[in-house]
Amino acid sequence: MRIAEELGVDAEIVLYQKTPPDRTELAWLVAHLADAPTDLVRRDSLFKKLGIDAADVQTPEQVVDIIAKHKMLMQRPVVVCGDQVIIGRPKERVRDLLSS
Repeated sequence: MRIAEELGVDAEIVLYQKTPPDRTELAWLVAHLADAPTDLVRRDSLFKKLGIDAADVQTPEQVVDIIAKHKMLMQRPVVVCGDQVIIGRPKERVRDLLSS
């Protein structure tokens, strides 16, 4: 949000824990993601605890399924600018997207 403010760009912040994207929104994000769809899934302790492995998130459909079931596994922040979607890490990527 700070980067958007610095650049004078209007931004809408969606708190995915309170209002998680539904399957349709997730499919749209994955379809427009500049990164590999599998990058949208966090590989953290929850990922391991749930018994999920790389083979479970290889396809866009699998990514949508996993995130729809386990919203906490969605990588963040996700930045949408028109039809462009990126994972906002490192934060310089956000600046690059919003500056273009």
